[in-house]
Amino acid sequence: MFGEHRYELRTTWTGDRGSGTSGYREYDRSCTIQIDGKPDLAASADKPFRGDPTKWNPEDLLLAALSECHLLSYLHACVQAGVIVVGYRDAASGVMAEDGRGGGAFREVVLRPHVVVAEESMVDAATAAHAQAHTWCFIANSVNFPVRHEPTIVSLETAAPLLDEPR
Repeated sequence: MFGEHRYELRTTWTGDRGSGTSGYREYDRSCTIQIDGKPDLAASADKPFRGDPTKWNPEDLLLAALSECHLLSYLHACVQAGVIVVGYRDAASGVMAEDGRGGGAFREVVLRPHVVVAEESMVDAATAAHAQAHTWCFIANSVNFPVRHEPTIVSLETAAPLLDEPR
């Protein structure tokens, strides 16, 4: 399926404290991101940039997009490889560096998927599927910094005792 896909949303600044942007400290960085038919997303700048740390910020959203895109691409790659995934969680992290001129950029993102597959015989194919997923991930293909993967793959038999341990 080839084609062009368009995405639309609305971002509304909600941080006017009564005097607009009359000064750098005079306004809140909060906004609401809306897409028809989906819950609104409360967002802000990151805390070092005078934002609200309880809300999603652009850096969080970029990291989340990379993590979710890899997950969805990976699940597809596993289906094609005959691998049955029964559990997946990712501990993603990213490093962004400021440039000293008011801007900056991400230097790297590392995805650390922990995958549980149905059978031990699927572990090698499940490991290899990460490379295919990376090739297919639209978001990873859209950024200009490395997106690395450090997966851990275990079988259900191996993971079962760990799942029963108290947390």
